Order: sequence, then structure tokens, then C-alpha cells
Amino acid sequence: MTASPSTTSSVIPTLPGRYYTDPELFALEQKNIFEAMWFCVVRSSDLPKPGSFKTVQVGTENLIISRARDGSIRAFYNVCRHRGATLCTEESGEVKRAFQCPYHAWTYDLDGKLIAAPNLSKMTDLDRVQYGLVKAHVREWLGYVWVCLAENPPSFEQDVQGAVVERLGSLELIDNYGVAELEVGRRIVYDVKANWKLIVENFMECYHCATIHPELTEVLPEFADGYAAQYFVGHGAEFGEQIEGFTVDGSAGLDRIPGVSEDQDRRYYAITIKPQVFINLVPDHVILHRMFPLAVDRTVVECDWLYLPDVVASGKDLDKSVELFHRVNEQDFDACERCQPAMSSRTYAEGGVLVPSEHHIGAFHEWVQDRIG
Repeated sequence: MTASPSTTSSVIPTLPGRYYTDPELFALEQKNIFEAMWFCVVRSSDLPKPGSFKTVQVGTENLIISRARDGSIRAFYNVCRHRGATLCTEESGEVKRAFQCPYHAWTYDLDGKLIAAPNLSKMTDLDRVQYGLVKAHVREWLGYVWVCLAENPPSFEQDVQGAVVERLGSLELIDNYGVAELEVGRRIVYDVKANWKLIVENFMECYHCATIHPELTEVLPEFADGYAAQYFVGHGAEFGEQIEGFTVDGSAGLDRIPGVSEDQDRRYYAITIKPQVFINLVPDHVILHRMFPLAVDRTVVECDWLYLPDVVASGKDLDKSVELFHRVNEQDFDACERCQPAMSSRTYAEGGVLVPSEHHIGAFHEWVQDRIG
């Protein structure tokens, strides 16, 4: 169990305002955080068959995430090896057998090997594997595709799965939700005009919950006291006595996930996996956020609501279930957008101060500074 907030009484400063506005600092974050760590990019089911692809932005690089002929997932830099043209210009789609550059028609199979080009037969000394598409490292977990651009990736078990163990106490407790087997019941994409760190900081604390989340604190009364569930290993915020489900009006939810234990029932767990994933666990569904920091003051957030396949296939009404966290998202992102302009104010040049219940945000700030040197 982590230290109780009540034991932390010393004043903790925030990051200075420039950390949220300086393009040079953002460039360091792109290099040393987003391009150096495991980064969650797509839901595996978004690539239903060989040739399916999505393009995603990871730091300064654009990648093609695609399914190969053997069913495995591949990640390629979206750069033709001939003259550097962008290979796939669409956000998503499907190719039958190969990717072809729209500039000079250099063509690559689903494994990334160069297989055709005008006059290629005259270039007998060109190694088609060496001049194939450049690959990034790939892992699949929880039904999502994670990539790493580092030449030697950090330990996935330590950095990604370790964040879940640190929060829940063991991987078994997230395995109970069978996240990989759930299906996307709803996906909402938010374009947030705020620095990515403001969003992480907001998600990590609940000091603001009583102020801006009336629906959430009705369902989870302890959040009204300002203490987030992420303080304590294995702790889940308990539903209110009269609350039937994790819905916008507290009415009954949908079919409970069978693996959820009695101890996990009627509880909410929040997990932060640095640098860009939030996982929210409740008895009948899972909500997973993926952040894509695109600029120092712009972050796109893709949020998936995941349910049992039978729930999605049945056409049951998901609105009350989705609406609760959709409102939370809108309330949070509005708050982050209201903070962003003040980050460049002279009055915030030295930053602000954290209250005791936000001490773990101070640890996040130290982590950022360590990562970017």
C-alpha cells in the first residue's frame, strides 16, 4: 500500500508553466518518452483480416499497423524506401495483397518486403528485404496493439504490465475482466486543446471530483472526499448504497463479466499506464483511453467502451452506461483546456503547488523530468 495522503505535509511544487507550452520540451518528450516506450496504438479487432491497416502517430513518426497474411500484427514506418513518400495516406483501410506507393509504385507485401517497382529487374543488386519497409517492435496485450520505436525496447512486463501490478497487486486481477475477449460497444474520439501531461495529471487525482463530476461522485461517493482510488494498491472505489450499476443515473448496468470476483463487484478501479493509457474497470465493462499527443497544446484521446460480446451482439442499449464516463471525459477535458492558456502566463512561470492529496502527481512530474533529462 502506498503512503496515505495524510502523511504527506510538505509543500510540493508543480512543473513550471513552460513544460506545457515549450515546443523544445515537447520534442524531448517525443524522443525520450513516446518514441522510447511502449505505446498503445489500436484495438486488435480494428484489423479484422489480412491487409487491414490503420495509420497512427507515435511521437514524430507515422506508422502503418497492419495484419499480415499469417494473421500476425505488423508495424511499419509509413515511409517508402525509394524517395521517402508517405505510403498510406488514409487513416484506415484494406489492401488485397500489398502496399503500393502512390508516387512511383514501389510495392511491398504484407510482411514489408519489396516485391515490385518499375524497372526493378534492372536493379539486380538491390536487396529486397533490406529495402523493405522498416519495422517497429510489436506486442499484443488486453486485445490492443502496443508498439515501441526504440532499437532495444524496455521490458514490456516491467513497464506496461508492471504498472497494472503496481496498481492492482497482481496481473490476475485484470485477467478476471477478460479484456482481450471483450468487444468495442462504443468509441468516442476527443480532440483536446491541452498538453498531454495536464490530462494525465487530471486522471490521476480526484481533488477535482466534487467540483466538476456530480454524476461520478453520486455513483462513487468516496470520490467526493477528493481521494482517488489510485492511491492504494488493490483498492477499488465502492458504489453508493443505492447505486445499482456504473451508469449515468445509477440504474442497473449490463451483464456482469463472469470472471469478476465478488471482491471486485460493485467497485471501480483506475489504472494509469505511462505514458498514454488509462484503464477503468467496472463489473460489466471496461473503459480504455489511448492518448495521442500531437502538439505541445493538442492531444487526441480515443476512448473505447468494452463489453461482453453477447451484450454488443444483442443490441442492448448502452447509452446510460456510456454516458457516465462520456460526461466525465467532457468535464475533465474542458478543465484541461481551461488550464492550458494559463500555462504561458507570467504568473505561472514558476508553476503552482500541489495539495497533500496530489502528492503522486509530484512523482509523475519527477518521472517526466527524469525521462527528458
